[in-house]
Amino acid sequence: MKPKKKSDFDAQVFLESVGASRKVAEFRRRQTIFSQGDAADSVLYVQRGGVKFTVVNESGKEAVIAIFGPGDFFGEGGMAGQTLRIGTATAIVPATVLVIEKDEMIRVLHAEHELSDRFITHMLARNIRVEADLVDQLFNSTEKRLARTLLLLARYGKEGQPERVLQKVSQETLAEIVGTTRTRVNLFMNKFRKLGFIEYNGEIKINKSLLSVVLHE
Repeated sequence: MKPKKKSDFDAQVFLESVGASRKVAEFRRRQTIFSQGDAADSVLYVQRGGVKFTVVNESGKEAVIAIFGPGDFFGEGGMAGQTLRIGTATAIVPATVLVIEKDEMIRVLHAEHELSDRFITHMLARNIRVEADLVDQLFNSTEKRLARTLLLLARYGKEGQPERVLQKVSQETLAEIVGTTRTRVNLFMNKFRKLGFIEYNGEIKINKSLLSVVLHE
């Protein structure tokens, strides 16, 4: 029997290239990628930069639901029956995003196991992250939530080496993510800097010692 021919499909090449049903888009800092109420007709993949996902309620209060970085998918709700976006995606730093039409994403997931496995792994990790975020909000102090947010933005816990230097993230954005005020964020950022957990002078350098804030009971 002849051995089966190995598939020539490469998930990373697919996620870094353009085609008839996918395009690469560049976004400036604070530029909207899609808005709450837009048609949910595509899945997006972050190639570079960072994206925040926010939801505004009927009274106009905005909450940051998630932060996405390189290697993350977002906007996949349309594949589960959503017709409209339930939130707004905004670049928090200059970002490069692959926009994949929903039908193309569904087709490739059915046809190519490599991409399907990667997408499923991402969604499972996202679910774990959502649960952890809920626990964080319910039980942890503002200081611990800020430390955890900085570590997540630095990609601690992801495959490969973490990004020790964060791309520019404002204290206002950090306050939105943590669920506190800019004044409180500034207070703890100065504390982290004095303790040597971070180096903060325009850009933020994350030292591994910041983990001690999250791990401390």
